[in-house]
Amino acid sequence: MEADAALTHPTSRAATLTVATWNIHGGVGLDGRYSSARIIEVLGELDADVVALQEVASLQAHENFLVELERETGYHVAAGPLRQRIGSDFGNAVLSRFAFTTIDRLDLAVDRYEPRGALDVCIRVGSEPLRIIGTHLGLRPGERREQVRRLLGAIEREVPHPTVLMGDVNEWYLWGRPLRWLHTHFREEPAAPRTFPSWRPMFALDRIWVSPVGRLGRLVRHTSALARMASDHLPVKAEIVV
Repeated sequence: MEADAALTHPTSRAATLTVATWNIHGGVGLDGRYSSARIIEVLGELDADVVALQEVASLQAHENFLVELERETGYHVAAGPLRQRIGSDFGNAVLSRFAFTTIDRLDLAVDRYEPRGALDVCIRVGSEPLRIIGTHLGLRPGERREQVRRLLGAIEREVPHPTVLMGDVNEWYLWGRPLRWLHTHFREEPAAPRTFPSWRPMFALDRIWVSPVGRLGRLVRHTSALARMASDHLPVKAEIVV
């Protein structure tokens, strides 16, 4: 189904913000074709205030992607590249209509597995700081458990701000410990629409959590024809109260 109409923009309702997360598969769609323009068009459909992207290709692979993204969308862009041991380099990015006040990068690499990380940024919405963490967790259960421990440790070490954690958590097991730990920390279990694979979604890999409890509003997956073609994951977006 198509996602509902565009969510409320902060200029029309100051208390509401729209966030989204999307694994863009390096900008390569189901047709095997790289297209930054297609990614940018789907971002326009999402019309979110803050977006966490995963599998953003490195500068070496597509050197103009982030520059083009910033120019065409007007977003502020924070990038978190990761050096892979084999194959193409990918990383995370956070896009924001609000200027970043801080940008940090969390190392989530475990043993000899493919390097993983998180972008940990802050923006200010009106008078309130908002922390955004965008991440992409590993493929193995033990790896994800260690990564969630590190993420929760980083969240708990900081002065408590309203926090949004979102990304591709790669968690196939609904009752696995990583999801249980995250639900326990954020004190709620948000709706989790199926997002992978985009052509026939079966797994809810892409998720959004918000603290304090009660700030997460409507959450939907975005299922336009273009989004289904642009990546092997569908985007997820949500309203949050700020």
